[in-house]
Amino acid sequence: MVDLPDTVDGRVTTRLCGALAGRLDDEDQLALRPSGVFVRRLVRAAEHRGSGPAWTPGGTVLLTGGTGGVGAQIARRLAQAGAEHLVLTSRRGPEAPGADKLKAELTELGAKVTVAACDVADRAALESLVRQVEAEGPPIRSVLHIAGAGVLVPLADTDLDEFADTAEAKVAGAANLDALFDRDTLDSFVLFSSISAVWGSGEHGAYAAANAYLDGLAEHRRARGLTATSVVWGIWSPEEGGMAANLAEEQLRGRGIPFMSPRLAIDAFWQVMERDETVVVVADVDWERFVPVFTSARPSPLIGQVPDVARILAADADTRADATGESSSLRDRLAELAPADRRAAVLSLVRSQIATVLGYPGPEAVDAARAFRELGFDSLSAVDLRNRLSAATGLRFPVTVVFDYPSAEELAGHIGTELFPDDTDAAATALDPEEADVRRALTSIPVLRLRESGLLDELLRLAGSLDPATAPADEEPAESIDDLDVDDLVRMAYDKNDL
Repeated sequence: MVDLPDTVDGRVTTRLCGALAGRLDDEDQLALRPSGVFVRRLVRAAEHRGSGPAWTPGGTVLLTGGTGGVGAQIARRLAQAGAEHLVLTSRRGPEAPGADKLKAELTELGAKVTVAACDVADRAALESLVRQVEAEGPPIRSVLHIAGAGVLVPLADTDLDEFADTAEAKVAGAANLDALFDRDTLDSFVLFSSISAVWGSGEHGAYAAANAYLDGLAEHRRARGLTATSVVWGIWSPEEGGMAANLAEEQLRGRGIPFMSPRLAIDAFWQVMERDETVVVVADVDWERFVPVFTSARPSPLIGQVPDVARILAADADTRADATGESSSLRDRLAELAPADRRAAVLSLVRSQIATVLGYPGPEAVDAARAFRELGFDSLSAVDLRNRLSAATGLRFPVTVVFDYPSAEELAGHIGTELFPDDTDAAATALDPEEADVRRALTSIPVLRLRESGLLDELLRLAGSLDPATAPADEEPAESIDDLDVDDLVRMAYDKNDL
């Protein structure tokens, strides 16, 4: 991924050619400028220490999205810390669910509370609110832009209007706040960003772009001599879980991103504010799970300098080095076998690794012809299987190998061909895409349905498994199944009984 400036001159072109020629090692995210080539690095800012010295902003604190789940929790901690005046905005304001209860709770903690309906993407409405608040006093000294929600939409399925709608609350709201508080009278200007802007997140294309804007805006304000902090959050555990939230948490935990305890997250937020950071990530990451998935397609210098990541990558390199000898030994053992035994041994290896990844009792429990998705594979387990087979065989597989060869039989055939490219018997086991389609189509139809339709005998005859003497005398000899394509089989099915 290469980010180019608005004006591309000769220096930028030269650097682009160098990047595309692979002169920058494993760098996969670059910003090219006339002044040089820039890359990003995630580095450890500080250890989470729990609660510490209180950060209490003076004057009025404006919280956009203040009646939402995260905003409400931040407001409670501010009130507990002695904040003088809290202004909580949202599109619905006092009509937002729980707004009255929240206001009463914050008031009881000693804070003056204003709950206002205001769309921060509406510049005029926001300006009117700010003017009113400051006229009544005390002046606004801190701004926390929390408004916005992530919407799960694949980028390919998002049109420009949908993209704009997703980004509006974050981007337009932040831009309006920046314009209205383009002065050095603030103690804090805080933007609530997301890890999707740092390392990406599936189906969060528009949301990731919007939050990346917040991170850039914080840097831009600092460059202008103004205060700004973009807090890049991991995923907060919802106050009310529910089945959907529990399922999402389980899936994300499997990818190395556990939900964060709100209490710990808020403790970390106070720590960030005391350190006066510009852009800082606050996230709970299980690096042992996250790193293999994140680096499955290619190395990622972005995270390579985090100590936990460096340790995991070093251990992985040692494992691959040890596996080189083992894979050579495997190849030698396979070379001594007859082609049929070799194919069986490779299939056994694949089934054993599948059983380990999916927690099956043994390789015999793995249906070699069944599609991986039906066996229970997801993206994480697919990466795990890919890595295990790479270590066992010494072969380098693309991250998509489990989906390119979607059953144990097909994957074993591919591995056999890669290990012994001159072995014609092994090569014959590698299925071309059309044959794979035919096999998948046939295995999806119950045998009883094939028999009831009259298609079973036809298929067995084509495969050479039915005695020609039992064929009806008035039928012409059938074609070989090798001469049929998917369309032929479909037509055959319809001719027999419209499966």
